[in-house]
Amino acid sequence: MNFGLSEQQEMLKKMARDFLATECPKSLVKQMVSNERGYPLELWDKMADLGWIGLAFPEKYGGTGGSFLDLAVLLEEMGRACLPGPFFCTVVLSGMTIIEMGSENQKQELLPKIAQGKLIVTLALTEPGGSYNIDKVTVKAVADGNDYIISGTKLFVPYAHVADYIICAAKTTNGVTLFLVDTKNPGIRYTLLKTIDGDKQFDVVFNKVKVSKKNILGKEGQGNIQLREVLRKAAVAKCIEMVGGAQPVLEMTVDYVKDRKQFGVPVGSFQAIQHHCANMLTDIDTSRFISYKAAWKISEKLPYATEAAMAKAWVSDAYKRVTKLGHQSIGGVSLMEDHDMPLYSKRAKAAELMLGDADFHREILAQELRL
Repeated sequence: MNFGLSEQQEMLKKMARDFLATECPKSLVKQMVSNERGYPLELWDKMADLGWIGLAFPEKYGGTGGSFLDLAVLLEEMGRACLPGPFFCTVVLSGMTIIEMGSENQKQELLPKIAQGKLIVTLALTEPGGSYNIDKVTVKAVADGNDYIISGTKLFVPYAHVADYIICAAKTTNGVTLFLVDTKNPGIRYTLLKTIDGDKQFDVVFNKVKVSKKNILGKEGQGNIQLREVLRKAAVAKCIEMVGGAQPVLEMTVDYVKDRKQFGVPVGSFQAIQHHCANMLTDIDTSRFISYKAAWKISEKLPYATEAAMAKAWVSDAYKRVTKLGHQSIGGVSLMEDHDMPLYSKRAKAAELMLGDADFHREILAQELRL
């Protein structure tokens, strides 16, 4: 069995790592926590010029026609770099939704602009209950002639303050419907939420926001069925990103325990530390395998629902275990904000909850087993 990347993917991986090491150092990531926008526009523009934003978009819509596996290679390096910004919400959550559900006119209008970095789009799904269960949407959209009036509150909407459009899941008379909401429409209010990792997540209130029926994505009343597929893919993408974050945690830990001496010998010579590092390596490799297996199945258009749930259930816990063992091995210095380790441990906790935590996906697997 060949689990390796293709030559082109290896080149993409190296290019991405080199670029992000230069353009997105950890000092920049830490600065962006207190930055109002949350990411540098120059970095976003450079990624667009490299073709990253449109990597997995079809060529006829301004993309480069790459596969989901190609995107996974890029996401792993972004996870390694702790890349700030709206890449995930624009490309994965929203871009895939438009590709899967948008009309031809919507695709022609939106995807080329997204690929060029000229359009930021985000997804508004979760509500005060905090569930990623699309069937539990309570925000309402009431028909009004050729329009719909949307009212209600969405939570944890990433980068809503810079988005040009918000894809809002709302309840209509015949089910859940997805609406493409122009953020210039009156009646939208944003409140920045305090998050563990400093990521820009917002409480978004829709107060009688008028949206044309032309801005419905997919079929009216079928949004829960259609979006579920996108959320599965997004969960796999998030797993790949988590794998990318876990790897440098191990590398930092190994470098430290080789150098740090106690009782005249490196602490890495102690069995307890060796076992910590061995467990970290095992968690990372198993996470990488299960995540890339799911990504490969998506690229090959094979059934992947079980693998997606398995990956998110496993990697959500594994990434946290890796960062915990890293902190324990390095010690108190790794808890200081000027150390890089907190960047990863905070992101591990945030990523665990995004798109459903481990228990959420274990329940999906239990249903697959008809338990």
